[in-house]
Amino acid sequence: MDETKSALKIAVLVKHVPDTQFDRHLQGSDHSTDRSESILSELDEYALEAALQVIEAHGGEAAGHRVTAITMGPAAAVNAVKKALQIGAHDGVHLTDDALAGSDASGTSRALAAVVRHLGDVDIVLTGMASTDGETSLVPAQLAELLELPQVTFASSLEIGDDDGAWRLSARRESDNYAETVECSLPAVVSVTDQINEPRYPNFKAIMAAKKKSVCTLSLADIGLDASQVGLEGSWTRVEDAQPRPPRTQGTIITDEGDAGLRLVDFLAEQKLL
Repeated sequence: MDETKSALKIAVLVKHVPDTQFDRHLQGSDHSTDRSESILSELDEYALEAALQVIEAHGGEAAGHRVTAITMGPAAAVNAVKKALQIGAHDGVHLTDDALAGSDASGTSRALAAVVRHLGDVDIVLTGMASTDGETSLVPAQLAELLELPQVTFASSLEIGDDDGAWRLSARRESDNYAETVECSLPAVVSVTDQINEPRYPNFKAIMAAKKKSVCTLSLADIGLDASQVGLEGSWTRVEDAQPRPPRTQGTIITDEGDAGLRLVDFLAEQKLL
């Protein structure tokens, strides 16, 4: 590593979300998500892999670079951090406080921004493109605004290079009609898509090593936030009502008696799909 540049400190936000293999359920008067069957959000694994590849490209932990996994939520949410440590993060932070319950994207962003400020000297805040529960994609942009940092969203590739002795970020963003490369100085907030890499699986050695890694537990008081700034009280949105999805009705079956094509066209026309 160039001695004129400091070691990279990357914070990866990870979320404990309901396993998509099971049906989702709401609970309580605030209609919050039941998280009893939860795992590390799969989309966050791409952000973690991107962070690990960035530091490995510049000498890894031996060069002083570090990846810190951050989560917020009740006691079980720490499992998302523990999984991140098994994958390769060097340490973890778990923000937990009863007052966080019911936080929407704005309350979550406020809390996570305070954690990043508490850590200090973070060069990159990396996130997935969305969580697999809320799927809003709001948190990265709100974090960048709160932290007053440049933001790069939906990056499909990511490189950290030299800019006259300082770190500089270059990212590729793609859509259906165009692709662009954007650059910014660090520190910055970056969200990555599921096209950026293929996340690694932790092996037995990594799982055992993760048991020795540290997880720092923080409360709202530790990061200087008041309970009124998060949770239901500090959120900008609230779920007023929720109803179970009605059972799926039987579809229309078209049996081919030589006129199936015409009947299919008629059906699509009736549904205003043609």
